[in-house]
Amino acid sequence: MTTTTTRTEHLHDRPAWDCRICKQPWPCANARNTLLDEFRSFPSVLTIYLSTKMYDAMGDLGPDVDSSPDFYERFLSWANTDY
Repeated sequence: MTTTTTRTEHLHDRPAWDCRICKQPWPCANARNTLLDEFRSFPSVLTIYLSTKMYDAMGDLGPDVDSSPDFYERFLSWANTDY
């Protein structure tokens, strides 16, 4: 008997930049935890990755967003950059 498990990844959905699973602004809490775990040994790479995603989101959401999110707080401030 084979048992399979489905891994649920909290990824962004463009162009809205909400999580595909929980519909919260991405990176949601689950995505943040996963990213911190994945990049634990390479925090500078995490910062580069998140910076890229932040600029992608800024381009997708554009200047016409009614309540502009604070992109730095959303994408970068929570990442552990103590290296």
